[in-house]
Amino acid sequence: MNWDDTRIFLALQREGTLRSAARAAGVDQATVGRRVAALEHSLGATLFLRTSQGYVLTPAGENALRSAEKMERFANDLVRQAQGTDARLAGEVKVTTTDTLALEFVIPAIARLHAEHSDVQVTLNTSTQLLNLARREADIAIRNQKPENPDLVARRLARWSVGLYASPTYLAQRGEPRPMDGFTGHDLVMWEPFLTSHVVPTLVGLPIDSGRVVASVNSSLMLRAMIRMGRAIGEVPVPLAERDGLVRIWPDRERARHYEVWLVTHQDLRHTARVRAMIDKIVDVFKDQEV
Repeated sequence: MNWDDTRIFLALQREGTLRSAARAAGVDQATVGRRVAALEHSLGATLFLRTSQGYVLTPAGENALRSAEKMERFANDLVRQAQGTDARLAGEVKVTTTDTLALEFVIPAIARLHAEHSDVQVTLNTSTQLLNLARREADIAIRNQKPENPDLVARRLARWSVGLYASPTYLAQRGEPRPMDGFTGHDLVMWEPFLTSHVVPTLVGLPIDSGRVVASVNSSLMLRAMIRMGRAIGEVPVPLAERDGLVRIWPDRERARHYEVWLVTHQDLRHTARVRAMIDKIVDVFKDQEV
């Protein structure tokens, strides 16, 4: 199997459409179709069926998938191990994180890195999708959960309490809610995954059944913006809320689960000079801002 064809095959299998596969693989749609056709010709088998839901593997495609994934692992291992001995302070470093952490911490770290090592180029991804470090989709990830993969090296950067906050404007207009009223008469903004889970939604451990959820968001940056603009009450990590000038409601109450920040990289890359330099700057920013 040709690795270039196999790479395209994997992209189409994971993305399901020619357009998405082309975007993931960094080629055009015609190239995706041509490479898949070449692979099918060389194997003498049809690998995909085109359905209304997209491209679906045939039984022959399922068999080819296992071999293709092995090829990918070997190819990624080869690149990571080669990069792991790279002492040059030049080249690309791919970083993935949330929009909030990017704005508050990663972008300042990039500025510090560039001031010292201008030949290092950082590619920053702030999508909500978790990128795969084993597949080299990113070199460094800053996440809210510690990964389980033993090949990944994780360092906790922060562990913050999460409180209930409002803007001074909101409290002046609407007053402070009472703990046992279920947020009666108050507008709430919620982290969207909390509402779609099977757990009864709460704020700092209290049910929200009598409150009005005016928005659910999948971006902590947008959640903080809504609270800061006086539109609603919501949960925010304490250090970030203090930066925004928000007022804490019921300071003796907090969310049971803390907001943790983990820096993660693959063990094969942690000694690569440019990756190490980026890691050091991110760590320095968290330390300097005393969060």
